[in-house]
Amino acid sequence: MLTAFARAFKTPDLRKKLLFTLGIIVIYRLGTHVPIPGIDYKNVQTCIDAANANQGLFGLVNMFSGGALLQITIFALGIMPYITASIILQLLTVVIPRLEALKKEGQAGTAKITQYTRYLTIALAILQGTGLVATARTGTLFQGCPVASEIVPDQSIFVTITMVITMTAGTATVMWLGELITDRGIGNGMSILMFISIAATFPAALWGIKKQGDLAGGWIEFGTVILVGLFMVGLVVFVEQAQRRIPVQYAKRMIGRRSYGGTSTYIPLKVNQAGIIPVIFASSLLYIPALVAQFAGGNAGWKTWIEQNLTKGDHPIYIVTYFVLIVFFAFFYVAISFNPEEVADNMKKYGGFIPGIRAGRPTAEYLSYVLNRITWPGSLYLGLIALVPTMALVGFNANQNFPFGGTSILIIVGVGLETVKQIESQLQQRNYEGFLR
Repeated sequence: MLTAFARAFKTPDLRKKLLFTLGIIVIYRLGTHVPIPGIDYKNVQTCIDAANANQGLFGLVNMFSGGALLQITIFALGIMPYITASIILQLLTVVIPRLEALKKEGQAGTAKITQYTRYLTIALAILQGTGLVATARTGTLFQGCPVASEIVPDQSIFVTITMVITMTAGTATVMWLGELITDRGIGNGMSILMFISIAATFPAALWGIKKQGDLAGGWIEFGTVILVGLFMVGLVVFVEQAQRRIPVQYAKRMIGRRSYGGTSTYIPLKVNQAGIIPVIFASSLLYIPALVAQFAGGNAGWKTWIEQNLTKGDHPIYIVTYFVLIVFFAFFYVAISFNPEEVADNMKKYGGFIPGIRAGRPTAEYLSYVLNRITWPGSLYLGLIALVPTMALVGFNANQNFPFGGTSILIIVGVGLETVKQIESQLQQRNYEGFLR
């Protein structure tokens, strides 16, 4: 990986792209430290420094924002509204025929779907910004902090609207910065910003584990967490690169005097075909009952049950529910993202077939059979990786933002591998040597 970056900096045009990407990253990180108007910054810092300030319902969003959410800055919402909007549009593409038709139109249809994603991102940013301001005004954002209700001194309508508009504009700016990286930099801009947001929380989280440790001043716990993290990175790289290759052959066809086809290729089916989406779905779904119970008044029985069983990461009911939801959403997302019938029809149209399998319906059934079998280990792997923060909560007395948690490691490794692949592919294009020298 380091060799690829070193060679890239020696290539002038790639060096410009890398420096441009680094410049956008610096701007993004600066924005995560600029507080929005109407916030008492001193009280916010007091609540952040308080015990268990990061162990709330907003841990996942705070991680995706690079710690900007709990600091209530202009980039507090981060990239999360765009991620949510992208997932919603992807799911709606299967349900709404108009979106499915746009997806099949090629580049023009993709541009239209991207435009819809931007509009939905702004709408979600307004909604999430309003919710964040409401929780900050009522003191719910930092439970247990003595000055939590004094974070927003002026609670007038004008100040509230200004805060929501500022955070919405910050989300639009983050989306624009990500698109700039995609167009003029290296890699997928949104993925790069997500990578940076998560990586920015690592130093503070690791140092927090060291300070909370009891063995040799916390250094034994610190070293153990590093070793566990390296092992998990290796495991994630191994599984993310694992795939089942379905061989495909294309029959020869004579068109005029030319012969076409006769080649052999394969269909790569990844073990983790769903990626990080099931973990995000499961986390978001588990947040809903806890969030409803948090805002509900009184001491109803259902509220007490939720607070005791679905808000504590080390509770058995929470662990089992989280694991089952991840497995379910893994199969659900694979089912809507990969259509065996469509793949079989395309193969039949161009004269392709799987050796030993008849074209058409038998091919679709075979692909479904293989996909279901490899999705089982992939979903179980996702569930186990996602439970690492829970085990850390018990073993290291760490908070829920344990740096080597499932969501963070999956994103860090996935984006890192994809970015390095893009750099290496561009280096190969520029270092190509022909037959004549």
